[in-house]
Amino acid sequence: MIDLAEEFRALVGALEAARVEFAVCGGLAVAIHARPRATMDIDLLLRSDSVEAAKEVARALGYSIDAGPMAIRPGVIEIQRLTKADPDSGDLLSIDFLLVTRELEAVWAGRERVEWEYGELPVVSRAGLIQMKRLRASGQDLDDIRALEEDDDGEA
Repeated sequence: MIDLAEEFRALVGALEAARVEFAVCGGLAVAIHARPRATMDIDLLLRSDSVEAAKEVARALGYSIDAGPMAIRPGVIEIQRLTKADPDSGDLLSIDFLLVTRELEAVWAGRERVEWEYGELPVVSRAGLIQMKRLRASGQDLDDIRALEEDDDGEA
């Protein structure tokens, strides 16, 4: 069985050691900024000139299935996905490298470093995460936006 937390910790450490700049986004960033929620992958925002270095790091950690480039919204949301398969359980875990496009430049520029149990973690800001989720606007994204926009009293 693949342990998401352990995989995330190993990936972040390896990317930092390789000096690959990235920022956590997606479901893990929602957990950092608002509340924990189930997620099935690791989403990282990075510049296109860092993709090959990031993939090299991920491959060294066993992420060998390369889905190739995908465009959720061409020129706006572009992804490179690598997946790891657990040979015993058959479980899969994917890393989605979301590329910084013109639409996401401000999100990249506004990324933050937050404290976590292993030091500091680069993550997109709450506002940047909301912006990213509005661009895709799936049902899960809309739920995440509501969670991110709630104030401390739990009201929208």
